[in-house]
Amino acid sequence: MPKSKTVVITGAGGFIGGHLAAHFLSAGHKVVAADIKPLDEWYQVHRKAQNHAGPVKGDCRDFKVCRAICRGADEVYQLAADMGGMGFIENNKALCMLSVLTNTHMILAAQEAGVDRFFYASSACVYNADKQKNPNITALKEADAYPGLPEDGYGWEKLFSERMCRHFREDFGLNTRVARFHNVYGPEGTWEGGREKAPAAICRKVIAAVVSGKHEIEIWGDGTQTRSFMYIDDCVKGINLITHSGILEPINLGSSELVSINQLVDIAEEIGGVKLQRRYKLDAPKGVAGRNSDNTKIQQYLNWEPSTTLRAGMEKTYRWIFDEFTAKYTAKTAHKSSISTFTKGSHPIPGDGFNPESKFMDTWTQGIPAGYGGAGGGSGKKRAGKAVGAKRGK
Repeated sequence: MPKSKTVVITGAGGFIGGHLAAHFLSAGHKVVAADIKPLDEWYQVHRKAQNHAGPVKGDCRDFKVCRAICRGADEVYQLAADMGGMGFIENNKALCMLSVLTNTHMILAAQEAGVDRFFYASSACVYNADKQKNPNITALKEADAYPGLPEDGYGWEKLFSERMCRHFREDFGLNTRVARFHNVYGPEGTWEGGREKAPAAICRKVIAAVVSGKHEIEIWGDGTQTRSFMYIDDCVKGINLITHSGILEPINLGSSELVSINQLVDIAEEIGGVKLQRRYKLDAPKGVAGRNSDNTKIQQYLNWEPSTTLRAGMEKTYRWIFDEFTAKYTAKTAHKSSISTFTKGSHPIPGDGFNPESKFMDTWTQGIPAGYGGAGGGSGKKRAGKAVGAKRGK
C-alpha cells in the first residue's frame, strides 16, 4: 500500500481496531477512526488519527456518520460490531444482529465514496454447527459455511453481511475482501465484564486466584470443548495481506493450533506458576463442541498463515492482564473481577451503563442512532420492550 492513503477504521476503539489503527499510522497513512464508545472508553487512543467518538459522531449505524467518515477515503475496514465472548453472544442475539445496520450503511457509504478497498471482518461463527459437534473436529474449510446453520444471532448476521460484500463486488464493482476471524486474543483487549474471549477470561481467573490466594477456578462447560486462538499481531498482518490480495472469497484467518479449554487453563496455570482446583459450570454458555481453522487456502493464496504459538501469545497476554488486574484489584477485592455485567436477562447499554454520556442519552434506550433526528425521540420516554445498546468494536 503506497504512502498517503486515507484509511477508515470502524470499531477503532475496540481491541482489533486499536491495533489496526496503530499499524497504519506507523506505516505513515492517515487514519480516520470511528467508534460508538466515548473516547475515554477506547482500548487504545491514537492522537495522530482523526477520531470520531461517541454516540453522535462515531455511531456507524447512522448513515450520515458513515458518509462523513468515508468521504475522501481510499480504504475502509469495517470492524464495528456488537459482540463479545460466548457468554455475551448467546444471551444477546438481537443486539448482535443489529450490527447488520452498521454493515449495510458502511458498505453503502464506501461505494458512494468510491473507495478502492472495503474489508469486512467476519467470524468463524458463520460455520455450520452440525460440523462442530465433536471436540476432535476436522478443521473447518471455507466451504463448510454452507448449507447455512451458523451461530444463532451473531453468526447469521456475519453470514448475511458476507453475501452483501459479494454482491456489492459483483453488482457495483466494489473491491470487497472478507476474512473469517478465529478467536483473536492479545494485550489491549477486553479481559473482564462479560465480553472477553476465552484466553483473556482464563488469564483473568488464574490471576484472580493468584492474587486472592484462593486457588480454584470456574470453567464454563466440561473443559473438553476445543478451539484455535489467533494472536493479535497475526490478525493485523492477515488483514493487511488479505485486503491487498486478489482473494475474492471469504477466507479463514486463524491459527490451526487446536487446544481444549482444559489445555488453555494448563497454559495459564503454568505461566502463573500455580495449580488450581477446577470447578466446571456445566450450564454456562460454551458454544460448539469444537472449532478449528483449515488454513489450506490462505497458504495457497498468500504462502502464509498465522504462526504465533499459543504459549507465546498467552505469555504476553497474561503479563498485560496481570498488570491491568493488579492496578484495579487487591487480594480482598479480586473476587469482584468474576462478576459479569452481561448475564441472562441483562440489558446492556454503551459503556456498561457507567459512562454518563452513554447512560443518559435517550437514543440508547430505544436503540435508534442519534443522527436519525426525530426518529430518535427526545421525549425521554422509554419504548416498550428491552433496552438496546451497542458497545462497539472488536
